[in-house]
Amino acid sequence: NVRTIAEIPRVLRVPNGHHPPALLEVRGEIFMDKAAFARLNQTREAQGEARFKNPRNCAAGSVRQLDASITASRPLSFYAYGVGEVQGIELPRSQRALLALLEALGLPVMSQEIVVVTGAAEVAARYRDLGERRASLPMEIDGMVVKLDDRALQDTLGQVAKSPRWAVAMKFPPEERQTVLLGIQLNVGRTGAVTPAAVLAPVYVGGVTVSNATLHNEDEIRRKDLRIGDTVVVRRAGDVIPEIVGPLLELRPPGAVEFAMPRTCPECAAPVVRPEGEAIARCSNPVDCRAQLRERLIHWGSRRALDIDGLGEKSVDAFMVMGYVRSVADLYRLDLAQLVDLDRFAEKSAQNLLDALRASKTRGLDRFLFGLGIRHVGEALAEGLAKHFGTLEALRAASTAALLEVPDVGPRVAASLRAFLDDPHVHSLLADLSELGVEPTPFVLEERPAGPDLTGETWVFTGELESLTRDEAEALVKRLGGKTSGSVSKKTTVVVAGPGAGSKATKARELGVAVLDEAAFLRRLS
Repeated sequence: NVRTIAEIPRVLRVPNGHHPPALLEVRGEIFMDKAAFARLNQTREAQGEARFKNPRNCAAGSVRQLDASITASRPLSFYAYGVGEVQGIELPRSQRALLALLEALGLPVMSQEIVVVTGAAEVAARYRDLGERRASLPMEIDGMVVKLDDRALQDTLGQVAKSPRWAVAMKFPPEERQTVLLGIQLNVGRTGAVTPAAVLAPVYVGGVTVSNATLHNEDEIRRKDLRIGDTVVVRRAGDVIPEIVGPLLELRPPGAVEFAMPRTCPECAAPVVRPEGEAIARCSNPVDCRAQLRERLIHWGSRRALDIDGLGEKSVDAFMVMGYVRSVADLYRLDLAQLVDLDRFAEKSAQNLLDALRASKTRGLDRFLFGLGIRHVGEALAEGLAKHFGTLEALRAASTAALLEVPDVGPRVAASLRAFLDDPHVHSLLADLSELGVEPTPFVLEERPAGPDLTGETWVFTGELESLTRDEAEALVKRLGGKTSGSVSKKTTVVVAGPGAGSKATKARELGVAVLDEAAFLRRLS
């Protein structure tokens, strides 16, 4: 696929008096410039095909094509920015001279935007200059990379996994655009949380078209003084999640409407309550609210819960429309005739879902508890409860005092657990599940593998791992007595950072938490 990119030479151009390298590994970026992207979309539109949304995703998808002729039809470009393995030539001593060598060999280099500066003030000035010219550049960028020019110093500093210590990415502030807040819709989650979301006039920002943005809760709307009809500033937080920065008060129309959290659930009309001291309002009807049921069913089948392959959003929606499923237990009452009667299922896919449901009946107690969606009980705490009590029966019989003996269970979590386990509707659900053969496997501590004792340690994984998956790495830490977490804090013992590690690794270093690459992690556990 890369060979189809016209700018990448098939043969190196060797300057007079030089020998060609025996081996040259060139590293760089494949991209699609804005003009080429616009022409591609015009062609697709003329041919009745869907337009691509942004150049970045289009370029990435083009390189991944199994059919190289499709890649060849896309207007891809390339810039070299460094080298990997090199044999047969002596490399220059500076980064700038290295890029000049690559350019002399016939490789495209973004030479017009590469500058050498001295000191932090000149770096900052360059950053401001590039940011001001960002929109006029031929390609979309989200920042600049600052590298040490002295390659001997680069070698001295070295790198962590594939992240060099001698280079840093300086991101630009998220791109901001103006649009109109058309309305505020309410979404009801599996725990009854009623969350407001902004409905926006579609606006292109940060490489995608945004028409919705999270508003978190009623207090956040009040804090930002947002009103329906306002012209608002929108950006993508971290260039990912759409968010509203705030309203442009000078453009507020006379009829702008203040938001008020409704007193009844938008799905089932039950009263909406906001417990004292909490920011989230909740539907008070956990039994008959269809929105909560939908989210609970999807969560029950998710990979980290009961892991039921084929039980996704569209399947759940189909079951609810037909009235087949009114509780989690009803999933296990589905039969082949019901499924094949739906548009989504052929006989084979229907049988696959039934097989997956059958296999889920004996998942471990930790997955079962997580799948129930108990408030304040996430994946890690579900595992802790399973490990502490061993069986569902022992957990159900536990007093509040006994629950408080479990690590990471405080008064609020214990009260939430006890209220859930004492709920008559939960009793009925658990009885139904048991009658249908859904019996979670008691938690059994695995024999500790050879390796260090990590008891009392908390590990965080970020970025990509190469020799094992993140799930496998976390499981290994747990088998050695440690805990894993998704966030970094002062309580974190070690952060394992692979390629692509971001803010977690940075925060760990700021807090003085040890940061290991994958190789060091494996040595530590060997």
